[in-house]
Amino acid sequence: MGRNTVVLLVTVLGVGGTALRAQEPPQADSLRREVQRLTARIDSLERLVRQLVGEKRDTTAAQDELAALRAAAAVAGGGGRADTAAAQAPQEQTRFVDRSRNLNQLNPELSVTGDVRLQADPSAVFGDNVEVREFEVSFQAALDPYSSTKIFAAFEEGEVNVEEAYAYWSGLPGRLRVDLGRLRQQVGELNRWHLHALPETDYPLVLRRYFGEEGLVGDGLSLYWMVPAGGGAWGVHELWTQATLRNFNDILDDGNRVALLGHLNNFWQLSRSTFFQIGGTALYGENPDTNVTTSLIGVDIRLSWRPPERALYRSFTVRGEGYALTRKVAGVPETWYGGYASAQYQLSRRLFAGARYDHVESMDSPGRYEWAFVPSLTWWQSEWVYLRTEWQRSAVPVIAGGLDRSDRLILQAVWAIGPHKHEIY
Repeated sequence: MGRNTVVLLVTVLGVGGTALRAQEPPQADSLRREVQRLTARIDSLERLVRQLVGEKRDTTAAQDELAALRAAAAVAGGGGRADTAAAQAPQEQTRFVDRSRNLNQLNPELSVTGDVRLQADPSAVFGDNVEVREFEVSFQAALDPYSSTKIFAAFEEGEVNVEEAYAYWSGLPGRLRVDLGRLRQQVGELNRWHLHALPETDYPLVLRRYFGEEGLVGDGLSLYWMVPAGGGAWGVHELWTQATLRNFNDILDDGNRVALLGHLNNFWQLSRSTFFQIGGTALYGENPDTNVTTSLIGVDIRLSWRPPERALYRSFTVRGEGYALTRKVAGVPETWYGGYASAQYQLSRRLFAGARYDHVESMDSPGRYEWAFVPSLTWWQSEWVYLRTEWQRSAVPVIAGGLDRSDRLILQAVWAIGPHKHEIY
């Protein structure tokens, strides 16, 4: 191809390109410039969004503006025929709100606790060495913003018994709380605990002899008040007053009259790891049908050690309760004394060793005492299951003037499902 031919082709292409550009509409240049401007703005906003995300700041406004600019760029470039003003307006995100009532919120918290014991007792009938002692079902729920309820029913020895069933109002003016219904009464410390939550398999002898195997339970009204002492060196002080109806078995000759109870509890934190508690209980009841009047005075103490840096693995608790029970029949008084002392040491995260000594004056043989020594070893398999080995050495006065001694070994398994777990108070 000669030089003249190349010059001719270049000239033709140049003239053709000029002619084509002359055929473009006059708006093309302005649209091209607008698209370039919007593209540059989009690039700057994308850099801003990346910067805000890295600093964990709110990017909602920047993202809305970016979406509007993209829509405007698409319209300017001929990508759509949507209204530009509408495209530039920030789009509100759609929110879906479910206003239907969640039926699960109406259901109470349901828990079930099982308590089974195996015992080796040479003096017991062979069939009595396996004891399915209790299956407890508990219901707990908030009734409304002002009150809640707890109901505990136990299946034991072929019967269903309502152990507790009460409604309570907390957060009342003056630091008050009111309980109404059937409740375990605030006598000392352990009477308030449920059977499966005790540090041993049974309540101490003093509680069983004075109030029955299940402890003291009453139907009525309870008023709780936290004394505004300020805490710190002043301590924390709590006061219970209760008025209940209860068949007090032997001590009131099954009288079903109102009994009055008061309990004052005082608590101090002695150091970062040491806590001390002391309380006093007074109870009074009458049975005019048999001319019986009963009063009880009690003192309970507890000293706990739990170092914060080893709280999961080491702790030590010493507690004790002592009572004086006075019963008048036709104005003639008779007084019995009893109490217990116990200690529990945490060996590891799941293993606890404990021992309790009971000493109670016999109500059938005044001046003579029944005693028991109860060492135990408890292993918490998990939060829901614990296994316990316990040895009970006891002595009971007999009519002949001696003591009837007995020994038995107990293996206990307790498990729970639901939020109640192994609740203590």
